[in-house]
Amino acid sequence: MHQFKCKIGMLRYVCVVFGIVFLASCGQKRDGNVALGSLIRERVALTATANEIVTALPFKKGDRVKKGDLLVQLYNLRQKAIVDKTLADVAEQEANLIKLQNGARKEDIAAAQATLNDAEASLVFAEKTLARTKDLLASNLTSKAQYDQDVANQKTSEASRNNAREALLKLTNGTRPEDLDSAEASVNAAKAAYEAEKITYDQLSVVATRDGILNNLPWNLGERVSENSPVAVILSGDTPYVRAYIPEPYRAKLKVGSQVTVKVDGVENSFQGTISWISMDSAYTPYYALNEKERSRLVYLADVDLPDSANDLPSGLPAQVVMP
Repeated sequence: MHQFKCKIGMLRYVCVVFGIVFLASCGQKRDGNVALGSLIRERVALTATANEIVTALPFKKGDRVKKGDLLVQLYNLRQKAIVDKTLADVAEQEANLIKLQNGARKEDIAAAQATLNDAEASLVFAEKTLARTKDLLASNLTSKAQYDQDVANQKTSEASRNNAREALLKLTNGTRPEDLDSAEASVNAAKAAYEAEKITYDQLSVVATRDGILNNLPWNLGERVSENSPVAVILSGDTPYVRAYIPEPYRAKLKVGSQVTVKVDGVENSFQGTISWISMDSAYTPYYALNEKERSRLVYLADVDLPDSANDLPSGLPAQVVMP
């Protein structure tokens, strides 16, 4: 009786061990023909370009946004004043360039001509006075001091005439090419400064760069953000895709464009997906470091696009790609 019970117990033990081995082999077979992964949407992190205060948050977490939508507004009045100043500098430099291009006004030229005429008349009078004084000196009818004074007056009048003549020529000959080039360079420099400040101003309004779902707003209204810190995170695209690890035995059978079946946890129906990218290199250990048995454990990272029917699926769900 005791031997019979021992045989029964041994038989049960063998059955249990066999069942465990059988189930394990079945599990390996089931897992061996699928690539494990999860649903992914690309994360777009938008960062702050300045250490400023959040003044507006038009959207809430989870809202769908379009490219160009304002997501976060940072304080911008200080930067706007700088932009206005640089814009005024542009106007000033452009006005100066136009002034140089147009040359002197007719009124300025007429005034310079009148000054020249007056200087020439003064020179004629000084020359005639000097000639009379010279004759009187020869007849000893005037002093040497008076003669020297009239010579000085004549030279002064001549210098005044030359100065007035050059002033008139400066107005009538127009602006030098070098001055025009310098003025144009000043205009371009002012415009460049304006554009740089305008870009800084525009970047204080953080807008969506792609369509998607507003996944996170790390900063609250009224908080001062840190420069270069994320202020909004978008999950781009309407449809998620599967990022999975393809087992090595199936890598040679797959390529970009291959059709595969995708199963998602919690979803009864499966999806027909298309491989959009598959790595040429294995993940983790290189193949030449593995023997023939271990080589089958290599995996290759791949992305599988899903149809529009998967639009409402949340990111992060586990997924299995059935191998052909």
